[in-house]
Amino acid sequence: MADILRISRKEFRGFFATPAAYLFIGAFLAVNLFVFFWVETFFARNIADVQPLFKWMPVLLIFLVSALTMRSWSEERRAGTLETLLTAPVRPISLVLGKFVAAMLLVVVALVLTLPLPITVSILGPLDWGPVIGGYVATLFLAAAYIAIGLYMSGRTDNPIVALIMTALVCGVFYLIGSDTLTSLFGDRVGGLLAALGTGTRFESITRGVLDLRDLYYYLSIVGVFLTLNLFSLEKLRWHGNPASRKHRLWGALATLCVLNFVAANFWLAPITAARADMTRQHIYSLSSSTKQELKHLAEPLVIRAYFSPRTHPLLAPLVPRIKDLLSEYQVASKGHVRVQFIDPTADPEKEQEAASKYGIRPVPFQTNSRYQSSVVNSYFDIVVSYGDQFETLTYSDLIEVKTQGEGDINVGLKNPEYEISRTIRKLVNEYQAGGNPFANMTQPVTFEGFISPETKLPGQLQKFRKTLDDVLQDYKKQAGDKFNITFQDPDAGDGALAKRLQDDYGFGPQVASLMNPQPFWFYMMLKSGKDEVQVPLPDTTDKDALKRAIDSALHRMAPGYLKTIALVKPASPPPSPYMQQAPGPQYTALYKTLSENARVVETDLKDGHVPEAADLLMVMDPVNLDDKQRFAIDQFLMRGGSVVMATSPFDVSITDSLSAKKVDSGLKDWLAGYGITIGDKMVLDPQNASLPVPVERKIGGITVQQISMMPYPHFPDLRGDQLNPDSPITAGLDQLTLDWASPITVDAAKNKGRTVTPLLHSSSKSWLSDSTDILPNYKAHPDNGFAISGNRGSHDLAVAIEGEFKSFYAGKESPLLADEAKKADQKDGKKAADSAKKDDDKNVQIGGVIDRSPSSARLILLGSNSFADDMSLSLASRGMGTSYTAPLEFMQNVVDWSLEDQSLLALRGRTQFARTLMPTSEGTEQMWEYLNYGFALFGLLLVWGWRRQVAASERKHYQRILKEV
Repeated sequence: MADILRISRKEFRGFFATPAAYLFIGAFLAVNLFVFFWVETFFARNIADVQPLFKWMPVLLIFLVSALTMRSWSEERRAGTLETLLTAPVRPISLVLGKFVAAMLLVVVALVLTLPLPITVSILGPLDWGPVIGGYVATLFLAAAYIAIGLYMSGRTDNPIVALIMTALVCGVFYLIGSDTLTSLFGDRVGGLLAALGTGTRFESITRGVLDLRDLYYYLSIVGVFLTLNLFSLEKLRWHGNPASRKHRLWGALATLCVLNFVAANFWLAPITAARADMTRQHIYSLSSSTKQELKHLAEPLVIRAYFSPRTHPLLAPLVPRIKDLLSEYQVASKGHVRVQFIDPTADPEKEQEAASKYGIRPVPFQTNSRYQSSVVNSYFDIVVSYGDQFETLTYSDLIEVKTQGEGDINVGLKNPEYEISRTIRKLVNEYQAGGNPFANMTQPVTFEGFISPETKLPGQLQKFRKTLDDVLQDYKKQAGDKFNITFQDPDAGDGALAKRLQDDYGFGPQVASLMNPQPFWFYMMLKSGKDEVQVPLPDTTDKDALKRAIDSALHRMAPGYLKTIALVKPASPPPSPYMQQAPGPQYTALYKTLSENARVVETDLKDGHVPEAADLLMVMDPVNLDDKQRFAIDQFLMRGGSVVMATSPFDVSITDSLSAKKVDSGLKDWLAGYGITIGDKMVLDPQNASLPVPVERKIGGITVQQISMMPYPHFPDLRGDQLNPDSPITAGLDQLTLDWASPITVDAAKNKGRTVTPLLHSSSKSWLSDSTDILPNYKAHPDNGFAISGNRGSHDLAVAIEGEFKSFYAGKESPLLADEAKKADQKDGKKAADSAKKDDDKNVQIGGVIDRSPSSARLILLGSNSFADDMSLSLASRGMGTSYTAPLEFMQNVVDWSLEDQSLLALRGRTQFARTLMPTSEGTEQMWEYLNYGFALFGLLLVWGWRRQVAASERKHYQRILKEV
C-alpha cells in the first residue's frame, strides 16, 4: 500500500508538472458549463435538477480520459524508462494501481469543482439530492472504467496519439453498444442484452438516484478486466525475448481466469434485484410500504400482463426495462400472489387478437425520423391488471409524461407507474369486494344502534318503515353472524339521559313529520365498530331496497378497501352556442376523470335538500346563489360527520377570447360566517406568480406579426416552499401550486376554539389585495407585472382545513324542508293535498329534524378560488408552463384522500418521477447565476494552480536545503 500511495503521489504531481492537468480540468469545466447553460438551456428547462450536468458525461469522459491516460505508459516506453521501472524493487501491480489512483484523484478534483452547480440549483428550487449523488457516483465509476481502458491501451504502444485513438475507440464501442441508436435496431431481448453491455445505460440507471450493486459491479468488472490485462502486458514485457516457461504459462492462465471471473460475476449478480439503494427523496424507484400493504390484501391471484413491442419510439424504448424491473418487484413483494407476464403481441397473433378483443388494446402509431428515413412504428406500451373477473388497462398515456422544454426539445419520462399500478390494484380489489360480503374484511363486530321512538309515536309512513327495518336487519344478521349486533333504544324512556347524550354527542334532537303533524319523535340509526361511528341517513323512500342501499353505504364506509363515493356539486353549464367550440361556463372534465380513478363520483345539485346517501365526501365547486335547501343539505352532511370541500370566491372569471370578472354571491357567506370564516371581497395579487400567455404584436421587415409571449400575471400566485404547509399531508408532497384569481380567507380563532384550523396555502409576504374586476394586465403602464400595486402588502391565507365539532347553522331553526312543504300545502286545496299526501306515505319520507351538532370527525376544507381546477384554468396554466399542468388536480386528490383518511394513496401520489419546476427568476438574475458559476470554475482552477505552485515551491526549498547540507 505504501508503494501504491508513493507512486500515485508522484504521478499526481507529475500531471501538474506539465499543462496536462490544467488543460484537463479547464476543458472539463468549460465543456460542462457550456453544455449545462447553453446546450441544455438550464434556465429555459425550468426544472430543478442537474440532469444536464451528467447527460453528456459518458461522451465527454471518453475524450478527456483518453487525453489524460495516453502518456501514462507510452511516454515511459518512448523515453526508455519503462525497463527501469520494471526492474526496480517495486511490484508491477503497485505501478499499475499507483497510476490508476493518480488519474482518479485528478477526476475527483475536477468533479469537486462542479459542486457549485447543484448548490446553485438547490438555492433556486427544491433539488432532490439523491440523483445528484447518484450522478457523481456514476461519473466516478465510469471514469474508473475508462481510465483502466486508457492505461491498458497506453501500455500497448509507445505513441501517445495512437494510445489516445485506441482508448477513444474502445470506450466509444462500450458506449455505443447500449445506445438507443443500436438497441432500436433489434428486438426487445437482443436490445436488452446490448443495453446491459453498454456503459451509457448503466450510467443513466445510477444517475436516477438508484445505486444498484449490478450496475456498480459492471464498472468494477471493466476496471478489473483491463487492469488485469495491463498487469499481464507488463509482465510479458519483463520476460520479453526469454523462452516460454511454466511460470509464463501460469501467468497467462491466471490472467485468463481473473478476466473470466470478473465477467462471469455479472451473470451471477443479474437475478439479484434486492441489492440496491434508492436515494431519491421519496424513494420513487422502490416499492413503498403502502404498495406492499395493498398487496397483502390480495385474496385471489392477481395477474399483470405487460404488452410491449420489440420496436417502439426511441424515446419510449429506454423506459421499457424500468417498467419491467418495477413489475418484477411487484411479483417478488407479493410472495406469489402476483404473476407478471411480458407479452409481445406482434410475435403471437393469438395474443394480439386477445389483447384487441378482450382488453381493447391496439397498437399506437408513432412517427420516427432519422437521418436516413421517416417511418411510422406501430407500438404496444400497455399494462393489463386482472383480479378475479375484473380487469383494468393502463395505456402509455397513463404511464408516460411528456414535457416540452422548448421548440423541438421534448423530455419523455415515467409519470408515476407505481401509483398508477397500485391504484389500479386497489380499485380492482375494491370492486371485487363490493360484490361480496361487506363483513368479510371487518376486524371488529359491527353494532347497529337504533334510537327510535315506540311505534305509536311514529308517523304513519315510518310505522311501516320500522317493520321493514327489522326485516332488513335480520337479513344482515344471517349474513354476518356474530359480526353483527342489533340494539334499539327509546331516547325518551327513563330520565331522558339518553336524549341528552345524543344531543351532546351527535346533535340529534326530536323530529317532526310535517307542520300538519307536529308530534315529536325519534328515528336515528348508527353503525359502530370499535372507535368508528357512521350515521345511517334516513332514505328518501321507505322501500326495502333504499334502506339496504343506505346501510350498505354506511358499512362500506367502515369496511377497509371499499371504494368511496364523492358527491360533486358544480354550476350548471348553459347550452353551448353553435358559434362556439366549447360550452360557456366552467367545465370540470379533468377533475371528474381524476377523482374517478380512486372513487365513485356522482353529480348532484342539492336542490332537493339532500346529499346522496352513498356520499362519503361532498365537493362544492364554484357555488353561485345557493338557496336555503342547498345550504341545508351541505350543513346537515357536515353535521353527520362528513367532509365538505369547497372552492368558492366572490369573483367569477370568464375565460373566452379575453378575460373578464364579475362579482357573484355564492349563497354561503352567512353560513361560513357562522363558523367564523370570511372570504374577502378582494383578489390576491402576488409578485411571485406564474406566467400568462399574452399575444404581442411585433414588426418584422415592415410586417406586423402576432406572437405569444409568457408574461408575469399577479392574479396567478405561484406557491412554493413554506407557502405550501409542510406539516399537512395535503400539501407536504407538493412542490408547487398555482391558485388563480383567489380571494383571502380569514378564520376567527375565537369562534373556532376547540376545532383544529390548519392553513394550507398562503401567498407571499409581498402580495397585495385588489377589489377591481378589471383583470386584464396593462404592461405598458405597469411593465413589471401589468397591475398597479396598492394598499398594504402581506401574506394572505388562500386555503384552510378545519376539523372538529361544528354547531349547525340551523340549530334551533325550522328545517327548510318543512318550510318548503308548507308553501306547497298553501298552494293546494286541503282535501286534495291530504289525498296526495296519503298516496305518498309509502314512498316519500320528509323528516323535519335538524342535527344540531357534528361529531369531531367532521371536516371542512375551503379554497378561496371559484375557478380552481376547472378545465380552462388548467389549460391556461399549461400553456403558460409549456407542459400539462396537473398540480391542482393532485391537490384535490390529496384533499380527498386526507378527508377520507386514505393515507396509502396520499403517500404514493407524491412519488412522481419528474422533477418540479424552479423558482421563477428574471433574465438578469439568470445571467447573474450563470456568470457566478463561471466565476466559481475559474476560481477553482486558480486555486488548484496556486496550490500546485505552493507545493512546487516547498519541494524546491526542500531540495535546496538537502543540496546545501551535502
